[in-house]
Amino acid sequence: MLSEDGLNGRYENLKETVRALGKAAVSFSGGVDSTFLLKVCLDSLGAGNVIAVTAVSPTYPETERNEAGELARQLGGRLVILDATEMNNPDFVANKPDRCYHCKTELFKAIREVARKLGFSHIIEGSNIDDLSDYRPGRRACVEAGIMSPLMEAGLSKGDIRAISKDLGLATHNKPAQACLASRIPYGTAITIERLKRIELSEAFIKTLGVSQVRVRHHGNTARIEVEERDLPAVLESRDEIAEKLSIFGFTYVSLDLKGYRTGSMNDQIIKE
Repeated sequence: MLSEDGLNGRYENLKETVRALGKAAVSFSGGVDSTFLLKVCLDSLGAGNVIAVTAVSPTYPETERNEAGELARQLGGRLVILDATEMNNPDFVANKPDRCYHCKTELFKAIREVARKLGFSHIIEGSNIDDLSDYRPGRRACVEAGIMSPLMEAGLSKGDIRAISKDLGLATHNKPAQACLASRIPYGTAITIERLKRIELSEAFIKTLGVSQVRVRHHGNTARIEVEERDLPAVLESRDEIAEKLSIFGFTYVSLDLKGYRTGSMNDQIIKE
């Protein structure tokens, strides 16, 4: 099934790690990594020994939340939905460079409580080894909370996970990378529900133009649009329509980033400093 040297071994190691848990609560967003992890858990442990826990929050688009629920249902997993509380944490709302640490701390605290009530002692999440190459303050929260990262432990990269997901027939194998909407707001600018909704609506509209990967970075009254290089022409061709819509959503100015889409572009300032 898997042709790349070593990939099959890493996959088998992952399954062995999961089987050793006996039961597991999976932090589930419906993205490439967590969907693959949930699939492995269900296949290795059985549906009765697995729960998928999804947090509902203004920091994630409603379409993503709905898709996560549908994916869990299709895989035959039990889904538990909880209300995330990071917007009640002033350290998260202040949006300093360690924002993700406070978000993940709140998330894992809530998942731990749900898991405890349902009799699950092991909580796992879907970080992979590629996540070690970027600024990831949420990783510290993961370690402090005792949350396991089996994909990372198995040495699996995002490319590995996409390849195995495709072999397993998972629809998420080619799903664009996702990140919480708060990642579109520059550090030091407070995170508000209004700003998150403005970003959500803007990105949703641009996707209707056939653009699969888009980030609308929120710089005050200016929207900075990032798309992949192949989608730059589509955005330029629809620039008047995009500018009009984003104006309705609350932006005064609309710009297109000529560097295109790149993961974690808001971390550029931290790296330079």
